[in-house]
Amino acid sequence: MSHFDARAAKRPEPDSVLADIANYVCDYEIDSDEAMSTARYCLMDSLACGLLALKFPDCVRLLGPVVPGAEMQGGARVPGTAHELDPVQAAFNLGVLIRYLDFNDTWLAAEWGHPSDNIGAILAVADYLSRSREAEG
Repeated sequence: MSHFDARAAKRPEPDSVLADIANYVCDYEIDSDEAMSTARYCLMDSLACGLLALKFPDCVRLLGPVVPGAEMQGGARVPGTAHELDPVQAAFNLGVLIRYLDFNDTWLAAEWGHPSDNIGAILAVADYLSRSREAEG
């Protein structure tokens, strides 16, 4: 295991496996109509579950910033609410909304994860980055 001085401005090179994964994700092109259709249905299902979950007070009380009133103007939005949060808290909020009603419904695939487990984080980061870039011109 290599060591480095955390106080130094020079950081170690990224782990090669991490770099390989990032390069794969950035360079990947989806050329399957079936994959795009499935992704669209997963997104619609997740958003529908999230919006319906807003009718349940036990779910809604879990939403918002960790510290009441600590909103982030220009942050990631939480659909169906007025919240603008940092991307991490927005991802949690979206995850709560999406999974409150979706639970672990049947998703038969080779991997164990449900598609909606990822959508909250993806939407929060995408919204935050988009709004940040728009604000910068």
